[in-house]
Amino acid sequence: MNNVVLIFAPHPDDAELAMGGTIIRMLEQGWEVILADVTDGEPTPKGSPQIRAAERDQATRALGIKERICLGLPNRCITATLENRLVLAEVIRKYKPRWLFTTYQPDAHPDHIEVSRLTEEARFTAKLTKTPMAFEPHYPGKIIYYYATHLRVHPQPSFVVDVSDQWQQKLQAVKAYQSQFWDNQPDPDRRGWIVNHLETYCGYFGNRIGVKFAEPFFCHELVGLSTLNHLL
Repeated sequence: MNNVVLIFAPHPDDAELAMGGTIIRMLEQGWEVILADVTDGEPTPKGSPQIRAAERDQATRALGIKERICLGLPNRCITATLENRLVLAEVIRKYKPRWLFTTYQPDAHPDHIEVSRLTEEARFTAKLTKTPMAFEPHYPGKIIYYYATHLRVHPQPSFVVDVSDQWQQKLQAVKAYQSQFWDNQPDPDRRGWIVNHLETYCGYFGNRIGVKFAEPFFCHELVGLSTLNHLL
């Protein structure tokens, strides 16, 4: 069985916020997790390329990921062009993941929308033959969407993952991003607001399946179970 997953994140911190606990859980279960940040996340009000790189590296260590790459597309300016599609497609062909993870739509952030679209297009493009792209063709089995949306939507997930045991480690990764959720808050009461948000949000989904915390995911394609042993 191919135990490789590839996560496309528009910016450093998106994957940690939306599915950090699931990443940790997959690593614990022997999966190889490749995290590809499409941009370096800059500019931001209190960040810099150097600050964001240091925060990203700290978060990566907290998660336990061994391989994380940055595709170098421009923050705030991502577009679903053929050129950018080929960038993502070559990453898919290189790592040959079983599954892809990407951002859910709808979203208020244009970068999130474009990365979601690029992932869908790159999945198909990666399987093409007679192409100048590097590496052998590959077609991941599914695209799974994580909720990093800037809209206050009420998710209707296809499934949720119990991350109760991984919760504190997830928060360690999130807390690496001080420039994004602490230093950029002029109101002292808002510093670190993201922790309370995540506890409320993931606590709700955990409550719905009888655990403390859970992360939601959506899939357009049918999700099947090979066994009922782990159904909560």
